[in-house]
Amino acid sequence: MATRAIETRETARATPRETAGRSDSRARRYDPAETRARVLAAAYMLFSSKGFAATGTADIAREADVSEGSIFYHFGSKQKLLEELGRRHGELMIAYMQGDDALEDLEPGIIVPRVFEFVRANSMWEGMTGETSQANARTKLMKSADVEPFYHAAKDTVVEWVERHMTAAFAKRGIKGIEIDLAASFTHHFVGEAIDRIFATDDVEEQLRVERETIRFMRAACLYEA
Repeated sequence: MATRAIETRETARATPRETAGRSDSRARRYDPAETRARVLAAAYMLFSSKGFAATGTADIAREADVSEGSIFYHFGSKQKLLEELGRRHGELMIAYMQGDDALEDLEPGIIVPRVFEFVRANSMWEGMTGETSQANARTKLMKSADVEPFYHAAKDTVVEWVERHMTAAFAKRGIKGIEIDLAASFTHHFVGEAIDRIFATDDVEEQLRVERETIRFMRAACLYEA
């Protein structure tokens, strides 16, 4: 208390220029990018552990150690925050799928196993609904209005990358006659179905069977060797 009183008296004696200098110093210490990063990290953790519907902006603000107003200032709404998280989730998946390979060098035999590995390690729906099956939990969440902004932003981000990959890979291999925008969208849907099937069982042999068939089907659909 004494320290605060001294600071208050010193502030009262300070000239307007000195006071402005202190305010400018505090403003310079504020880093919008760092605040956004803290909010996104807190939101990702809370949505993963508590679920989308059960997590409010007040919860995120407490976890990120920011004011709730900061969330609305930087993101506008919970929906916009979910969209940003969806894009980030999609970008993380893309980085995992591509690794150190050039787009034109990738093919289903490389990408599909990486997708399954990523989803196992970074599932946003695991444990959220009380379901024993991750596939059932994912299906419920995809139908939830709370998860819709996240899901669609993640999907759009990944599909856009798949289009770029297919364009580069097909050009390198001289593959023509494929409507790439449709093929990319179909690929996202088909691999999502394969993910559901893998998480619906604990049978390792069945999981490997699904993975093998996913790769075979995708190679055939993209006019690679079956």
